[in-house]
Amino acid sequence: MSNEKAGLQNPDIGISDEHRKQIAAGLSKLLADSYTLYLMTHNFHWNVTGPQFNGLHNMFMEQYTEQWNALDDIAERIRALGHPAPGTYKEFAKLASFEEIEGVPTATEMLKHLVKAQEATARTARSLYELVDAANDQPTADILTQRLNVHEKTAWMLRSMLP
Repeated sequence: MSNEKAGLQNPDIGISDEHRKQIAAGLSKLLADSYTLYLMTHNFHWNVTGPQFNGLHNMFMEQYTEQWNALDDIAERIRALGHPAPGTYKEFAKLASFEEIEGVPTATEMLKHLVKAQEATARTARSLYELVDAANDQPTADILTQRLNVHEKTAWMLRSMLP
């Protein structure tokens, strides 16, 4: 790789190389949690049954659509920091803080799984704040704030539906 190209891969944006590396690693975990949550929610949208079918089917679609759109913001921030974004199931499985659900749970169990996954994703986002603040990385802090708002609110709404 030429020195010119190497320089392009190491952006001079006022964040040290080490901070960019650490933030990208943390965002990679958030991306893995977010993708795993997206897939779980989409799976439940397809497979929910029972008296709450219509409401849950539609709610899950709203949630997985929002989640899908957020994936790009997280991955592109990793790229803007000069690092590759993970993009395979194998990488996501290794980085995620929770596991995918096998089989088809009941509608109530789906809600419980989604609450746990939303909360886990919120914890992953929150865990980056100290590092992001120390690096003076406002764009990443903005993404984290947006994601926390969504995950905490969605977890609350899902909990409110539990018996």
